[in-house]
Order: sequence, then C-alpha cells, then structure tokens
Amino acid sequence: MASSGESRPHRVVVLALDGLLPFELGIPHRIFTRARDEHGRALYEVVTCSVRPPGPVVTDADFTVHVPHGPEALATADTVIVPASYELGPLYDDGTLTPELAAALAHVRPGTRLASICTGVYVLAAAGYLDGRPATTHWSDADRFQGMFPAIRVDPDVLFIDDGDVLTSAGVAAGLDLCLHIVRRDHGAAIANEVARRTVVPPHRDGGQAQYIHRPVPDPQLATTTAARTWALARLHEPIQLRDLAAREAMSVRTFTRRFREEVGISAGQWLTQQRVELARRLLESTDLPIDRVARDCGFGTAQSMRQHLQQNLGVTPTAYRRTFRATART
Repeated sequence: MASSGESRPHRVVVLALDGLLPFELGIPHRIFTRARDEHGRALYEVVTCSVRPPGPVVTDADFTVHVPHGPEALATADTVIVPASYELGPLYDDGTLTPELAAALAHVRPGTRLASICTGVYVLAAAGYLDGRPATTHWSDADRFQGMFPAIRVDPDVLFIDDGDVLTSAGVAAGLDLCLHIVRRDHGAAIANEVARRTVVPPHRDGGQAQYIHRPVPDPQLATTTAARTWALARLHEPIQLRDLAAREAMSVRTFTRRFREEVGISAGQWLTQQRVELARRLLESTDLPIDRVARDCGFGTAQSMRQHLQQNLGVTPTAYRRTFRATART
C-alpha cells in the first residue's frame, strides 16, 4: 500500500461500465480524495476509466458522463473498484465476460487489490477472482448471484466482505461503508473517521443488510433500543449484561433481544463486541496506554481476551495493530 511517506499516493482506478449508477460511481472519489495525512497530503489518487477509449459512458439516469481514461489505466492501479451497472448484458444473463470487458481486465496487474459495489461483483465473479472465496452483493440479488456462481460463498446478510486482496459490498450506500473500511484498513480509524465526518456519514454502520430488507412497519408507539445503546456506549469499560440493556428500555430480555436484532441487524452481544473493538482501535492508535489498560478500558477485561477479539475481527494482535497505525500516524 502507498503510505503518506511515499512519493506518490495510492492509485484507485474506478471502472465505469455502461448503465452505471452515478451515485455509486462517485463514492470512491468522494471518500478517497478526502483522506489526507496530518500534513494535508493526499493519501489516494482516484481516476476513472472505461473499457473503451476516452469518451461518453451511458448512466441509468438521463445523462451520460465523459470518462477521461481508457482501459490502459487499469494497469496503473493499486486498487480497482467496479461500481454497479444496470446494463451488464451477457455478464448478468449467463455470467460471461464480453470480449471488450475481458480485454480491459487483462490490464489489471497481479496483486492489485480489487473491490466491487453491488452488482459490480458480477464482473469480479465472471473474471474468476472470487472462486472459492466469500462475497456479497445486494440482498435482493444474492440468491440469483449464488445460483450463477456456485463456487462463491455468498453472504447476503453483511454490508461488505474484506477477503484481503478482494473486497465486495452490498448495494448503493454500502459502497460508502466499503470505501471507509479500506481507508480505515490502510491508514487507521482516525483518518477514516475524519473522512466520514467531512462526508456527514457514520464511520461505521451497525449490523448488516437484514435491517434493510422489507418487513411490516413496526408500531410507532413501541419503544426502540436506542436509549439502551446510548447508555452502553458510555459504559463500554464496565461489564454489561443483556438484562441490563433490557432494563434500560423496561422490556423483558426476550422482547429486547428480538427488538434489538430487528433494529440493528445483529445481536446485542455482537454489537457490544463491535463497539469495544472500535474503541480499542482508537485507543491503540491515539494513546500509549499499556495493552492491559486498553483491554480494561474497552471492557474486554484482560489483554488475552482483547487479543482474541482483535485477532478474530481484524486479523491482527493489539501490538501489531498499534505498531502499524501508530507508525502511520507519525509518518
């Protein structure tokens, strides 16, 4: 990855296909170009290319966009992102690349990081990048996608999946979650959070796609779990039991458990772990507190417990995480 101390920023190339969604096309540019180091230097460069020579690309709106680069730009990418398109043709119908798209993808260098937003995942799948790997897409398309590409382990419940050098995301706004995650992975939570603030979006959304699937509208007179979550966020350093959360909303544990999952998309226990991991990341990046102290302040109790949770959620130990992102912050 290019870092703030290198001579050039990390290059993100966005592949614009006919029928693209303008909103999704703009997400990588909006997120990555706002990421800067403490000296104000750009951490990423974003360029847009087509499968054809420079020129117009049709969108799903009532206008076209002029794309300034041809497929050769893919050869210069450190990361390639494929947004959704509503005109994938044979790619969507039978999972095969058009000769034009196959020729464009041939420019991608081995080792380049790849990412997709929504139905952009069809491009990565048809090119063979996802065989035997986990992936996601919009919940409404997940069954069809799984049937077309049985070698891929499709998870329709998550907002995005990070499988190292290949990342996939759900529909539309999940592209924001994905790009912010990439910034966080590359440069730490502080920079990603600043980008999120400037974009006026949450730096990390709770839950998965389950919360966006159509359900009968709940009775507006019924209480929510918002107050319990707010209460818990101020007390992550303390032991928090499910019955404590339910009591904050004057609900039975059973009712609270059901309501929480309906609203957030995951269980209360999973949500608490997510929040504690995020707090640990911030403390490891921004303070010199001993690992044992960080573990206590985040509610993990012991350094060993925190190590297990970070290893499971981030794939690194607390010491390795601090070494990586404290060094980045000081560059």
